[in-house]
Amino acid sequence: MKRMVCLALAAMLLTGVFFTSCGKKSEGKLICGVTEYEPMNYREGGNWTGFDTEFALLVGEKLGLQVEFQLIEWGNKFIELDSRAIDAIWNGFTATANEPDGTPRINLCDMSYSYMLNTQSVVVKADRAGEFTSQESLTGKILAVEAGSAGETKARRLVGDNGNVIGAPAQINTFMEVKAGASDGAIIDLILAQQIAGSGDYADLVIADIDLGSEVFAIGFRKGDPLRDKVNQAMLELYEIGALHEIALKYGLAERLVVDTNFGNK
Repeated sequence: MKRMVCLALAAMLLTGVFFTSCGKKSEGKLICGVTEYEPMNYREGGNWTGFDTEFALLVGEKLGLQVEFQLIEWGNKFIELDSRAIDAIWNGFTATANEPDGTPRINLCDMSYSYMLNTQSVVVKADRAGEFTSQESLTGKILAVEAGSAGETKARRLVGDNGNVIGAPAQINTFMEVKAGASDGAIIDLILAQQIAGSGDYADLVIADIDLGSEVFAIGFRKGDPLRDKVNQAMLELYEIGALHEIALKYGLAERLVVDTNFGNK
Protein backbone atom coordinates (compact mmCIF):
# COMPACT_ATOMS: atom_id res chain seq x y z
CA MET A 1 0.00 0.00 0.00
CA LYS A 2 2.77 2.40 0.99
CA ARG A 3 4.57 1.54 -2.25
CA MET A 4 1.47 2.42 -4.30
CA VAL A 5 1.10 5.77 -2.51
CA CYS A 6 4.76 6.58 -3.13
CA LEU A 7 4.43 5.72 -6.78
CA ALA A 8 1.33 7.89 -7.07
CA LEU A 9 3.09 10.82 -5.39
CA ALA A 10 6.08 10.39 -7.66
CA ALA A 11 3.83 10.42 -10.71
CA MET A 12 2.13 13.59 -9.46
CA LEU A 13 5.47 15.28 -8.89
CA LEU A 14 6.71 14.35 -12.34
CA THR A 15 3.48 15.58 -13.90
CA GLY A 16 3.79 18.83 -11.97
CA VAL A 17 7.33 19.33 -13.18
CA PHE A 18 6.18 18.67 -16.73
CA PHE A 19 3.32 21.14 -16.69
CA THR A 20 5.20 23.89 -14.90
CA SER A 21 8.10 23.57 -17.33
CA CYS A 22 5.88 23.89 -20.39
CA GLY A 23 6.00 27.40 -21.81
CA LYS A 24 9.14 28.42 -19.95
CA LYS A 25 12.12 29.76 -21.86
CA SER A 26 14.86 27.19 -22.39
CA GLU A 27 17.68 28.25 -20.09
CA GLY A 28 20.86 29.20 -21.88
CA LYS A 29 19.18 29.35 -25.30
CA LEU A 30 18.01 32.06 -27.65
CA ILE A 31 15.49 30.65 -30.12
CA CYS A 32 14.95 32.93 -33.11
CA GLY A 33 11.85 32.64 -35.27
CA VAL A 34 12.79 32.91 -38.96
CA THR A 35 11.66 32.26 -42.52
CA GLU A 36 13.70 31.64 -45.68
CA TYR A 37 14.67 35.22 -46.54
CA GLU A 38 17.89 35.87 -48.41
CA PRO A 39 20.10 37.68 -47.42
CA MET A 40 18.74 37.89 -43.84
CA ASN A 41 18.19 34.22 -42.94
CA TYR A 42 18.53 31.38 -45.45
CA ARG A 43 20.02 27.91 -45.63
CA GLU A 44 23.12 26.69 -47.43
CA GLY A 45 24.01 23.01 -47.16
CA GLY A 46 21.39 22.60 -44.46
CA ASN A 47 22.90 25.35 -42.27
CA TRP A 48 21.38 28.75 -41.59
CA THR A 49 23.32 31.78 -42.81
CA GLY A 50 22.65 35.43 -43.66
CA PHE A 51 22.96 38.83 -42.01
CA ASP A 52 20.38 38.26 -39.26
CA THR A 53 21.73 34.76 -38.67
CA GLU A 54 25.28 35.98 -38.09
CA PHE A 55 23.99 38.98 -36.12
CA ALA A 56 22.06 36.69 -33.75
CA LEU A 57 25.04 34.36 -33.34
CA LEU A 58 27.29 37.28 -32.35
CA VAL A 59 24.72 38.51 -29.83
CA GLY A 60 24.36 35.00 -28.43
CA GLU A 61 28.12 34.75 -28.02
CA LYS A 62 28.22 38.04 -26.09
CA LEU A 63 25.33 37.00 -23.84
CA GLY A 64 26.50 33.43 -23.33
CA LEU A 65 23.43 31.98 -25.04
CA GLN A 66 23.18 29.09 -27.50
CA VAL A 67 21.35 30.44 -30.56
CA GLU A 68 18.88 28.26 -32.45
CA PHE A 69 16.83 29.13 -35.52
CA GLN A 70 13.22 27.93 -35.71
CA LEU A 71 11.44 27.99 -39.08
CA ILE A 72 7.98 29.51 -38.62
CA GLU A 73 5.01 30.58 -40.71
CA TRP A 74 5.19 34.35 -40.68
CA GLY A 75 1.48 34.75 -40.12
CA ASN A 76 1.89 32.89 -36.80
CA LYS A 77 4.88 34.87 -35.54
CA PHE A 78 3.14 36.42 -32.54
CA ILE A 79 1.52 33.11 -31.60
CA GLU A 80 4.95 31.46 -31.68
CA LEU A 81 6.40 34.28 -29.57
CA ASP A 82 3.65 34.44 -26.96
CA SER A 83 3.56 30.63 -26.59
CA ARG A 84 7.33 30.72 -25.91
CA ALA A 85 8.06 28.42 -28.84
CA ILE A 86 10.52 31.15 -29.86
CA ASP A 87 12.24 33.92 -27.89
CA ALA A 88 12.57 36.51 -30.65
CA ILE A 89 11.25 37.40 -34.09
CA TRP A 90 14.58 37.93 -35.85
CA ASN A 91 14.09 37.80 -39.59
CA GLY A 92 14.07 41.16 -41.39
CA PHE A 93 11.15 42.10 -39.14
CA THR A 94 9.56 45.38 -40.27
CA ALA A 95 8.97 47.10 -36.95
CA THR A 96 7.18 50.18 -38.27
CA ALA A 97 4.37 48.21 -39.95
CA ASN A 98 0.84 47.36 -38.90
CA GLU A 99 -0.61 43.87 -39.04
CA PRO A 100 -3.29 43.28 -41.72
CA ASP A 101 -6.01 43.95 -39.10
CA GLY A 102 -4.53 47.41 -38.51
CA THR A 103 -2.81 46.71 -35.18
CA PRO A 104 0.64 48.36 -34.95
CA ARG A 105 3.30 45.70 -34.45
CA ILE A 106 4.93 47.77 -31.73
CA ASN A 107 1.75 47.18 -29.68
CA LEU A 108 2.08 43.41 -29.99
CA CYS A 109 5.67 42.93 -28.83
CA ASP A 110 8.61 44.78 -27.34
CA MET A 111 10.89 46.06 -30.10
CA SER A 112 14.68 46.31 -30.01
CA TYR A 113 16.58 49.25 -31.38
CA SER A 114 16.08 49.43 -35.13
CA TYR A 115 19.14 48.41 -37.14
CA MET A 116 18.39 48.42 -40.86
CA LEU A 117 16.53 50.53 -43.42
CA ASN A 118 14.15 48.88 -45.87
CA THR A 119 11.18 49.53 -48.13
CA GLN A 120 8.51 47.39 -49.74
CA SER A 121 8.70 46.80 -53.49
CA VAL A 122 6.45 45.53 -56.26
CA VAL A 123 7.74 42.62 -58.36
CA VAL A 124 6.07 42.04 -61.74
CA LYS A 125 6.76 40.28 -65.03
CA ALA A 126 9.24 42.22 -67.14
CA ASP A 127 6.91 42.33 -70.15
CA ARG A 128 4.23 44.04 -68.01
CA ALA A 129 6.44 46.53 -66.19
CA GLY A 130 4.99 49.42 -68.18
CA GLU A 131 1.60 48.82 -66.54
CA PHE A 132 2.96 49.44 -63.04
CA THR A 133 4.22 52.98 -62.57
CA SER A 134 2.42 54.25 -59.45
CA GLN A 135 0.52 53.09 -56.38
CA GLU A 136 -2.70 53.89 -58.24
CA SER A 137 -1.78 51.40 -60.97
CA LEU A 138 -2.19 48.59 -58.39
CA THR A 139 -5.89 49.28 -57.87
CA GLY A 140 -8.00 46.29 -58.84
CA LYS A 141 -4.98 44.03 -59.29
CA ILE A 142 -4.18 40.62 -57.77
CA LEU A 143 -1.10 40.80 -55.54
CA ALA A 144 0.81 37.99 -53.84
CA VAL A 145 2.20 38.61 -50.36
CA GLU A 146 3.61 36.76 -47.39
CA ALA A 147 0.69 36.18 -45.01
CA GLY A 148 0.96 38.45 -41.99
CA SER A 149 3.67 40.61 -43.56
CA ALA A 150 4.03 44.36 -43.91
CA GLY A 151 3.49 43.71 -47.62
CA GLU A 152 0.06 42.24 -46.96
CA THR A 153 -1.02 45.34 -45.05
CA LYS A 154 0.06 47.59 -47.94
CA ALA A 155 -1.39 45.32 -50.60
CA ARG A 156 -4.88 45.23 -49.07
CA ARG A 157 -4.98 49.02 -49.02
CA LEU A 158 -3.60 49.42 -52.55
CA VAL A 159 -5.71 46.90 -54.50
CA GLY A 160 -9.00 48.30 -53.20
CA ASP A 161 -12.37 46.59 -53.13
CA ASN A 162 -12.08 45.23 -56.69
CA GLY A 163 -8.64 43.69 -56.22
CA ASN A 164 -7.46 40.58 -54.43
CA VAL A 165 -4.57 39.55 -52.19
CA ILE A 166 -3.06 36.05 -52.23
CA GLY A 167 -1.33 35.02 -49.00
CA ALA A 168 1.78 32.81 -49.15
CA PRO A 169 3.59 31.13 -46.22
CA ALA A 170 6.85 33.00 -46.93
CA GLN A 171 8.01 35.88 -49.14
CA ILE A 172 10.07 33.56 -51.31
CA ASN A 173 6.85 31.79 -52.43
CA THR A 174 5.37 34.97 -53.89
CA PHE A 175 7.79 34.95 -56.84
CA MET A 176 6.26 31.74 -58.17
CA GLU A 177 2.77 33.26 -57.97
CA VAL A 178 3.90 36.09 -60.26
CA LYS A 179 5.87 33.85 -62.60
CA ALA A 180 2.93 31.43 -62.96
CA GLY A 181 0.52 34.27 -63.69
CA ALA A 182 -1.59 33.59 -60.60
CA SER A 183 -1.01 37.19 -59.52
CA ASP A 184 -0.27 40.44 -61.32
CA GLY A 185 2.57 41.19 -58.94
CA ALA A 186 3.97 40.66 -55.47
CA ILE A 187 4.69 43.10 -52.68
CA ILE A 188 7.82 42.05 -50.83
CA ASP A 189 10.83 43.57 -49.07
CA LEU A 190 13.16 45.34 -51.48
CA ILE A 191 16.15 43.63 -49.85
CA LEU A 192 14.80 40.23 -50.91
CA ALA A 193 13.50 41.41 -54.29
CA GLN A 194 16.95 42.65 -55.26
CA GLN A 195 18.38 39.19 -54.54
CA ILE A 196 15.82 37.19 -56.53
CA ALA A 197 14.09 39.21 -59.27
CA GLY A 198 15.91 39.18 -62.61
CA SER A 199 18.07 36.11 -61.95
CA GLY A 200 17.88 32.33 -62.21
CA ASP A 201 14.36 30.93 -62.40
CA TYR A 202 13.01 34.45 -62.02
CA ALA A 203 14.98 36.17 -64.77
CA ASP A 204 11.68 37.29 -66.31
CA LEU A 205 10.68 39.28 -63.21
CA VAL A 206 11.61 42.90 -62.41
CA ILE A 207 11.07 45.42 -59.65
CA ALA A 208 8.49 48.00 -60.70
CA ASP A 209 9.25 51.72 -60.35
CA ILE A 210 6.78 52.37 -57.50
CA ASP A 211 7.63 54.13 -54.24
CA LEU A 212 5.99 52.45 -51.23
CA GLY A 213 7.76 54.41 -48.49
CA SER A 214 10.53 53.61 -46.01
CA GLU A 215 10.64 51.14 -43.09
CA VAL A 216 13.06 49.86 -40.48
CA PHE A 217 13.94 46.41 -39.18
CA ALA A 218 14.05 45.54 -35.49
CA ILE A 219 13.85 42.40 -33.32
CA GLY A 220 10.58 41.48 -31.62
CA PHE A 221 10.43 40.15 -28.03
CA ARG A 222 7.64 39.16 -25.67
CA LYS A 223 6.19 42.07 -23.70
CA GLY A 224 8.24 42.67 -20.57
CA ASP A 225 11.01 40.22 -21.45
CA PRO A 226 14.32 41.54 -20.02
CA LEU A 227 16.10 39.79 -22.89
CA ARG A 228 15.24 42.77 -25.11
CA ASP A 229 17.41 45.17 -23.10
CA LYS A 230 20.31 42.71 -23.01
CA VAL A 231 20.16 42.27 -26.79
CA ASN A 232 19.97 46.05 -27.25
CA GLN A 233 23.17 46.51 -25.26
CA ALA A 234 24.94 43.76 -27.20
CA MET A 235 23.71 45.23 -30.49
CA LEU A 236 25.05 48.67 -29.63
CA GLU A 237 28.43 47.28 -28.63
CA LEU A 238 28.70 45.24 -31.84
CA TYR A 239 27.72 48.30 -33.88
CA GLU A 240 30.24 50.57 -32.19
CA ILE A 241 33.18 48.19 -32.71
CA GLY A 242 32.29 47.70 -36.39
CA ALA A 243 31.33 44.01 -36.15
CA LEU A 244 27.85 44.59 -37.60
CA HIS A 245 29.32 46.67 -40.41
CA GLU A 246 31.58 43.78 -41.39
CA ILE A 247 28.60 41.42 -41.65
CA ALA A 248 26.59 44.02 -43.57
CA LEU A 249 29.43 44.41 -46.08
CA LYS A 250 29.49 40.64 -46.58
CA TYR A 251 25.81 40.60 -47.57
CA GLY A 252 25.74 43.89 -49.50
CA LEU A 253 23.76 45.73 -46.82
CA ALA A 254 26.29 48.25 -45.49
CA GLU A 255 24.40 51.28 -46.79
CA ARG A 256 21.23 50.14 -45.01
CA LEU A 257 22.82 49.49 -41.60
CA VAL A 258 21.74 52.18 -39.11
CA VAL A 259 21.29 51.44 -35.40
CA ASP A 260 18.77 53.86 -33.90
CA THR A 261 18.69 53.78 -30.08
CA ASN A 262 15.65 56.07 -30.07
CA PHE A 263 13.51 53.37 -31.67
CA GLY A 264 11.64 50.72 -29.71
CA ASN A 265 9.31 50.46 -26.74
CA LYS A 266 10.42 52.57 -23.81
